[in-house]
Amino acid sequence: MPDRCLEDFQVGAVFEHWPGRTISEADNTWFTLLTMNQHPVHFDAEFAAGTEFGKVLVNSCLTLSMVTGMSVADVSRGAIANLGWEKVRLPAPVFVGDTLRARSEVLAVRESSSRPNQGIVTVRTTGTKQTGDVVIEYERSMLIPRRAA
Repeated sequence: MPDRCLEDFQVGAVFEHWPGRTISEADNTWFTLLTMNQHPVHFDAEFAAGTEFGKVLVNSCLTLSMVTGMSVADVSRGAIANLGWEKVRLPAPVFVGDTLRARSEVLAVRESSSRPNQGIVTVRTTGTKQTGDVVIEYERSMLIPRRAA
């Protein structure tokens, strides 16, 4: 699929991102170590067993990264830059072995006032796990090129 230009986005359009991704213990451990997150709930099974979760909790930044990654092919592969993430909510926990799925809805499309050959697209992305529970929701804005004349 070719990269989407500004003209290819319509408010209300929905993208069901594919494929999903099952999170492994290695994913969570490596991500936690790489990001220097030292909270033991993410990598110490004995500690995590004593929390309200009862087991190791997947690093929420890994959830954000994976769900964002799932959306790239449909939404931002041709983007010039991410402009920001807003309204990030994490309503349910994610555990090793959960399979994430994602979808994005286009909320806004507008021309850039300072860059005539580009525009801004804002989407709301929702990540769910195999139970259907929403595990993450956020709005993301990206700078997208206009189609060449």
